[in-house]
Amino acid sequence: MPDASERKVAVVAVGGNSLIKDKAHRTIPDQYAAAAETMHHIAGMIQADWDVVITHGNGPQVGFILRRAEIALHELHPVPLDYCGADTQGAIGYMLQRALHNEFRIRGMKKQAATVVTQVLVDRNDPAFEKPSKPIGSFMDQPTAKERTESEGWAVVEDAGRGWRRVVPSPLPVRIIEQDAIKALLQDGFVVVGIGGGGIPVIEDEGGDLVGVEAVIDKDFASALLAKGIEADLLLISTAVEKVALNFRKPDQVWLDQMTVEEAQRYLGEGHFAKGSMEPKIRAVISFLEMGGKEALITTPENIEKALNHETGTRIVP
Repeated sequence: MPDASERKVAVVAVGGNSLIKDKAHRTIPDQYAAAAETMHHIAGMIQADWDVVITHGNGPQVGFILRRAEIALHELHPVPLDYCGADTQGAIGYMLQRALHNEFRIRGMKKQAATVVTQVLVDRNDPAFEKPSKPIGSFMDQPTAKERTESEGWAVVEDAGRGWRRVVPSPLPVRIIEQDAIKALLQDGFVVVGIGGGGIPVIEDEGGDLVGVEAVIDKDFASALLAKGIEADLLLISTAVEKVALNFRKPDQVWLDQMTVEEAQRYLGEGHFAKGSMEPKIRAVISFLEMGGKEALITTPENIEKALNHETGTRIVP
């Protein structure tokens, strides 16, 4: 194992949708197969002497839990959103740990992965709590949406003509509660799976106790905060496209090999990155680099090793 001073540390953010290839492959075995495919490429990165913390999304998986709870309401209690987050951190962490264990065995690597169920502090006065914006759960007809608003106090919106959905706040992450545990495991040579789904959102009450809240934290913003906190050399965001593009899917589309923070901010201002897609990833990368991060990389899971060798992907630097 390289000396601690020679190690390269990376936070690798894997999208929750990357575990579900399409509507025909949503079962648990399907998700595991997709997870194993991504872990194959991350294992290659670890074999090249990177110390890695893996973060992941959980949107579809939380949606499944909420739907099961809705169907079972006549005989079982509902599952609060913070507990849905904890459930998915454990389940997805198990998938990633098992896939990595098998990869390490095949490669003859003496490595182990461990999942940390991670809470993330948010500001209870964050303006996001006044403007819920993140859709979660199943689609509803308008009478059902109205009934849930009255009985449960839900905020609901009409979603692109497809029906009504519940929306919850998406506050900014302030502090990773288990950051020291993640850092200690990393320093002891473990591959760590942490802040799944952006972390379980918690606030501090008047007495300083942590209280779970019904909210969703953006995974990439939380990953950027963790990367800064553990002094990572690299924030790598694994997504559905090999490179970032200007004028995406337009006739004048341009793929980007590299950009600076200043260029990224200019492209954001010009509206090149779609909200709910590439925009939050770019904002997270800018945040990491402005907090002192060295570099970030955006690419697909299968191109991680090539991107680390400067053969593809989009590299963002200060």
